[in-house]
Amino acid sequence: MNTAPKQKRNSMLDLLLSIILPAIILMKFSTSEYLGASGGLLVALAFPLSWGLFELIKHRKFNFIALLGLISILLTGGIGLLELDIKWLAIKEAAVPGLIGIVVLGSVFTPYPLVRTLLYNPAVMNIKLIEENLEQANNRHIFEARLMKATFLVAGSFAFSAVMNFILAKTIVKSPAGTQAFNEELGQLTLYSYPVIAVPSMLMMLGILYYLWRSIHELTGLKLEEVLDPK
Repeated sequence: MNTAPKQKRNSMLDLLLSIILPAIILMKFSTSEYLGASGGLLVALAFPLSWGLFELIKHRKFNFIALLGLISILLTGGIGLLELDIKWLAIKEAAVPGLIGIVVLGSVFTPYPLVRTLLYNPAVMNIKLIEENLEQANNRHIFEARLMKATFLVAGSFAFSAVMNFILAKTIVKSPAGTQAFNEELGQLTLYSYPVIAVPSMLMMLGILYYLWRSIHELTGLKLEEVLDPK
């Protein structure tokens, strides 16, 4: 039996490098006495960008969502450094989760719905055991329909994020790009996006995961500890 410990993402480190440090730098160190508007923006964006690249290189696996996250950071930097109209920031904030939602929804029409990658995958569940029990109970067709519904729910959660991102960006960021005030507002946007958008989205994902677990339990009779025990 393989007893090697599984690698887990460090959520606190994710939060520190992607949210907290960039927000502090943008709000407190983008003044002319410290880094300046452009310098502060570059240093702030360097943390999530470097961390995201490190994660991609470390795991050596293409991750569409992680890649979009890196592109989002680069676009934010471009808007600030090129001093573009701030309307593009709101559009960019909505476009990233919106694009993910469209891809997830589009995957419904392929043999491989992306919900399998996001939730129903060997890193989260004991897929082999679940598949065996579905076959034995002759309930695979019912489960596939539930999986399809879960895919629509996941797409809906990204649609929620897109709308909230747009509203939050339009509400908070009002100063011209390339200014100290823009950086400060961008820092506030970064901080507020976590409780206002990330947490509700996470709760929605947990709700969808619970829906999948209940479906699996109903159709296979497996217990929670059996389902959430990746092999």
